[in-house]
Amino acid sequence: MTEQLPIAVLGGGSFGTVIANLLANNDQRVLHWMRDPIQAEAIRTTRQNPRYLKGVDIHSAVEPLTDLGAVLNACQLIFVALPSSALRQVLQPHSAELAGKLLVSTTKGIEAQSFKLMSQILEEIAPQARIGVLSGPNLAKEVAAGALTATVVASEDEALCLQVQAVLHGPTFRVYASADRFGVELGGALKNVYAIIAGMAAALGMGENTRSMLITRALAEMTRFAVQLGANPMTFLGLAGVGDLIVTCSSPKSRNYQVGFALGEGLSLDDAVARLGEVAEGVNTIRVLKAKSEEMGIYMPLVSGLYAILFGGRTLDQVIAALMSAEPKTDVDFISPTGF
Repeated sequence: MTEQLPIAVLGGGSFGTVIANLLANNDQRVLHWMRDPIQAEAIRTTRQNPRYLKGVDIHSAVEPLTDLGAVLNACQLIFVALPSSALRQVLQPHSAELAGKLLVSTTKGIEAQSFKLMSQILEEIAPQARIGVLSGPNLAKEVAAGALTATVVASEDEALCLQVQAVLHGPTFRVYASADRFGVELGGALKNVYAIIAGMAAALGMGENTRSMLITRALAEMTRFAVQLGANPMTFLGLAGVGDLIVTCSSPKSRNYQVGFALGEGLSLDDAVARLGEVAEGVNTIRVLKAKSEEMGIYMPLVSGLYAILFGGRTLDQVIAALMSAEPKTDVDFISPTGF
């Protein structure tokens, strides 16, 4: 009987740590790569990741390592939980080791220069690899605490989806499959922008009706955009669309919500991000999403409004007033390029 290969998790942040723990709890041996040797040693000796996941015990089957080449060579299935701004830089030198591997991106972001999603970058770096994405309403602290959670693994490669389901699915973590990799991944990236708006609305004491309106119109807006890029609109009615949008726009545990809340309290963008102490992908995404929507002529008033708040000195009250004064449109229309 051949020995079971370990599974790699790349990235020492909160979600990478959670994925590593989930795998280990399912009797998998995990090689958890992180850039910082001090962090790796702290996890090795204390079985804690206090910077990103304070108070959560890390399973003994999770081995923190800093030699990326060795980790990639030892594993066939690799979960990539690196920040969008670092993914290409970290993995490009290791394209040879990635050939033929199963790569599953968990990063909900878009590359600024190219408007490429993380799985598309992985395809460029490792064209012979098999690619999938993992996305859904998966707040790291709740998953770590064993809260009942569901997620979506998406790939055109059915065997990859089945393998991810086999190693991740457990008593508290349910894994669904989808063939719409692009739609699932795009939903995960886009919702971060709207979570910032929702956090601001909460800090400013706006009513539940207002916040519900913002979330619902955000769903319409992100679906409209995604369909123009070729995604299946039905994907956005599932976990990776409306499910992820709801939790990210309503939970103080959401990093992007926290940034928005800090902005609503009067902090500058730099101070809000500094207070968070982690990457909030929505801040990076808003710039590229604004440019892409204008380039394609897609009407996205919430994106334009948030951009004006972050970089143009507008207030959320002003943005909402402009939205309310626009001509009323249809409520649900996945293919129309117009309408707030």
